[in-house]
Amino acid sequence: MKRTTRTGRSPSLFVLIMLGVWLATGTHNALASCGSANCFLVTGTQDGIANPGQVIFDLSYRWIPMDQVQRGSNSAAVAEVPRIDFTNGRIVPGGHKEIRTNNQLMQLDISYGLASNAALTLAIPFMNDRTHEHSHEGGDFSRQDGTAGFGDIRLIGKFAPWVTTRHLAVLGAGIKFPTGEYKLLDHEGEINEPTIQAGTGSWDGLLSIHYSYQIRPHAWDAFLATSYQLARENSKNYRFGDTVILNGGMNASSTVNEKTVTGSLQVNLRHAPRDEFHGEGVASTGGTWVYLTPGVRLASSSNTSFYTHVQVPIYQRVNEVNLVPRYGLILGVSHAF
Repeated sequence: MKRTTRTGRSPSLFVLIMLGVWLATGTHNALASCGSANCFLVTGTQDGIANPGQVIFDLSYRWIPMDQVQRGSNSAAVAEVPRIDFTNGRIVPGGHKEIRTNNQLMQLDISYGLASNAALTLAIPFMNDRTHEHSHEGGDFSRQDGTAGFGDIRLIGKFAPWVTTRHLAVLGAGIKFPTGEYKLLDHEGEINEPTIQAGTGSWDGLLSIHYSYQIRPHAWDAFLATSYQLARENSKNYRFGDTVILNGGMNASSTVNEKTVTGSLQVNLRHAPRDEFHGEGVASTGGTWVYLTPGVRLASSSNTSFYTHVQVPIYQRVNEVNLVPRYGLILGVSHAF
């Protein structure tokens, strides 16, 4: 069975397909309750094994507007969330009322095939651009506390213990490095809320399992995947909740004008408990999100392909009250050398 991984990308090609999106999108910022969806998007093409000696570049853009207020799994009128007071080491209840958080994220993934059943992947989130609207305790409106910066790099080693014509199983383990800024200041000169920062400030462990089955080889396949991120406390005594992601779906490919077009449909689930500050749970963080994600990939050549996915929420449950996304959009281009 051919081991498919994402093909690499070229920034110049990516710019062409992203131009219209760039004109229409904004940025985002987040408070203690706002970052729940920042990284919950998948392309469905990132779990394979590169061929020995092969290098694959994959450049993706993600747009996630969050302006829906929700209490538990029901809609609500106001999202009043706590504020993290790092100076005094305390959680301030009802510190902000959330209005809107828009997220723009860009990431470069570089995969290298070490052997026929082993590979390394380096994920570089080089743009985390966020704008946020909220009102303070006194009722004054603000959108001054958005952030932008380089995120946390992840290095993942992959091993495929089962590779046949129809079956592919891939195990992954890695580390998330604290390369992103996590102590940026707000407009009042205080350390901004943790979930608005470009990074988390912690060294985290990563584990993943991916299995795919070729129902009709190179034409129709199904997959299941899961990943777990074990979070550690950072130097400011803040710890993000461990994150579990489950994905399942199907891909169908056909040839159109000598180009391979692959349609996909998948269900994505993300679950995370509350964050902690000095060992105390932070209200309005964590929850469970389930999305239905249709997508399409066009292989313009044997080495280059373009893809897009739209993530539609079908179930969202937050702890206490929080903003949730209306949808998620991913655009990307891959190229293999």
